[in-house]
Amino acid sequence: MLRTFPKVPPLEPSGGDATLSRELGMGIQTNRVIDRMREQDRLQWSDEALVERLRRRDLRALEQLYKASHGRMSRFLLNMLRRPELVEEVLNDVMMVVWNRIGDFQGASKLSTWMFGIAYRQGLAALRRLDVPVDDDRSAASTEPTPEQKAAEGRSRAALAKAIDALSPAHRAVVNLTYFEELGYREIAEIVDCPVDTVKTRMFHARRHLKQSLSGELADWI
Repeated sequence: MLRTFPKVPPLEPSGGDATLSRELGMGIQTNRVIDRMREQDRLQWSDEALVERLRRRDLRALEQLYKASHGRMSRFLLNMLRRPELVEEVLNDVMMVVWNRIGDFQGASKLSTWMFGIAYRQGLAALRRLDVPVDDDRSAASTEPTPEQKAAEGRSRAALAKAIDALSPAHRAVVNLTYFEELGYREIAEIVDCPVDTVKTRMFHARRHLKQSLSGELADWI
């Protein structure tokens, strides 16, 4: 005679195990949602997506582009113009040109390169309205830093700023794009709308002036 055994009910997870299981499931779902959001954000912020939205006259795209580029463009314009009160005005002009002429952007370069070119031309226009000379390929007069400037890092920065101030706006733009934006000569030539050899010439004169104006480690860095 076969013996029968009572059926054993399936084990129910304890309260702690059930909670852990739910939390793990929620964690996986949350990670997937975050991944999807990051991918959507990346696509939304890509050059192609922003350009397409701007062409559809999407003001939110213009606002996103302004926020994303404000830091780099402001730094570039400040270094070029040396007039803080003009930076926001010129930057607003840049964004208006982008908005009105986005159809001219063909994608042959990066969107930021195209915008730097607009910022450069708008900056020169602003300086011309103030009767400031904007292009001088001659090297400026040199000034020797004081002993205090050699001793303190803060004074060294002041000496560098003073030396850069003595350059023309065209030379300051090339120095800024080379050292601070880390762009190559070909991209800079596209931004300032001149031959590569002209960029090299401006950089040569700018570096010679800076080396004459500075000394020690700062001069070696130039």
